[in-house]
Amino acid sequence: MKRFADLLELLALTPSRTRKIAALARYFSEVPDPDRGLALAVLTGEMDISNVKPALLRETVLAEVDETLFALSYDYVGDLGETIALIWPHRGEGELPRLHDLVALLNRTGKADLPRVIGGLLTRAAIHERWALVKLATGALRVGVSARLAKTALAEMSGVPLQDIEEVWHGIAPPYGELFAWLEGTAGRPDIDHTARFHPLMLSNPVEERDFERLDPRDFAAEWKWDGIRVQLVLGRDRASMFSRTGDDIAAGFPDVVEAAMGRAVLDGELLVGHDFEPLSFNDLQQRLNRKVANPRQMAQLPGFVRLYDMLFDGDEDIRALAWEGRRERLEAWLSRNPQTRLDLSPVLPFAGWAELAELRRRGAESHGHEGVMLKLRTSPYVPGRPKGFWYKWKRDPNVVDAVLMYAQRGHGRRSSYYSDYTFGVWRDDELVPIGKAYFGFTDEELKQLDRWIRANSVASFGPVREVRKELVFEVAFDSAQKSGRHKSGIALRFPRINRIRWDKPAGEAARLEDMAAFLG
Repeated sequence: MKRFADLLELLALTPSRTRKIAALARYFSEVPDPDRGLALAVLTGEMDISNVKPALLRETVLAEVDETLFALSYDYVGDLGETIALIWPHRGEGELPRLHDLVALLNRTGKADLPRVIGGLLTRAAIHERWALVKLATGALRVGVSARLAKTALAEMSGVPLQDIEEVWHGIAPPYGELFAWLEGTAGRPDIDHTARFHPLMLSNPVEERDFERLDPRDFAAEWKWDGIRVQLVLGRDRASMFSRTGDDIAAGFPDVVEAAMGRAVLDGELLVGHDFEPLSFNDLQQRLNRKVANPRQMAQLPGFVRLYDMLFDGDEDIRALAWEGRRERLEAWLSRNPQTRLDLSPVLPFAGWAELAELRRRGAESHGHEGVMLKLRTSPYVPGRPKGFWYKWKRDPNVVDAVLMYAQRGHGRRSSYYSDYTFGVWRDDELVPIGKAYFGFTDEELKQLDRWIRANSVASFGPVREVRKELVFEVAFDSAQKSGRHKSGIALRFPRINRIRWDKPAGEAARLEDMAAFLG
């Protein structure tokens, strides 16, 4: 466990992506099985210690520490793991078990005995090991490592291309013994059926104004950029899977889609919700996302469907090397042979030149809330990753609104000492009502300025949240606005971010709720 704790501490304190990859690669090459496989599972979110919840850890600590002292400490530190690591009052001598023994201990211990077991582990551990123990138990790592970064480190360690690792990833399970054996050359590549795994997606690049001077519109097809989430449907003989763009299997959250899909293929498209293939807003889709089990009421009210725009496998045939036009013909023919109730086809937009497409893009954003248009080279093969020159996204221009800062909350990780999460609102009569929350769009120096202002202008505290004087204006950029019954203002913003800090603007001149009607899709 000590080696894993050392790794997590290094990852948390290292902002450099290159150094993170090097540290991970060194760990995976030096630590034996099954510890390295379990560490990989923790880092990629593939392992869940279901018995241990944050509330149980809090109860364990409160049995030994004054509640007020803990609350004040947690408010100041802003991270549960770090707070527990620093405040645990007992110091003992000893070592923690190896990682796989520790995981087995936590998984087999009954709920009634967990506080005693966890208390004993905290006492035996060094401070950074306590922090790592809490991170391990809760899964809330926040050390700046994504699943893709961990896989990149495996590629760095082994010399095996990242794409090859991603192609077998979903066919193997922790602690990944066969994966490491293949990467180290002691066994062959795991034999994973293409109908049982995720295939890395082809991604687009943003188009820039100067690109239109060299691109010939006759070489490209155009489609709407749909306001859903990118998914891959893998339809086999005996089962259907649906993966997010990062390779997470989300089929359990959308059984209405996967159970209705017929035929054999690997398909690329956009997951949306709505009746009769009429897409509702992203806000509606979001109500169904991040659920391990689907809610029957939501499935009835917000039925899912996938708008298809590409095909990787036609049955067992890999057609990724075909040009886009050839894959499109195969997709259309497949849909004709396999009529669907939850899958339809993304239409191709006719246009003669870039000016005509620009007008289509503008009207689509204003009338239907489309995110923009996609441009696809008609001769492009399906290439995983983000190859240049094949697919482009031409997003609509962002919306902006002046809003007033209402509340600030401490961040996590390296931002845990700063108030970096901001809730802002607009005026309704003489009161402010919140319309969104943002935590990026500003520089590190601006973050320090904002933190100082918040501390000096707080009027109330609610745990890690501070209410501030309603005096500071943010220019907020966002992609779209939707009606929402869950927000006091009745409005929710899509992808809000801080565009500018308007130190110069009086709060009374910020936007009013009636101004937001112009942005509603």
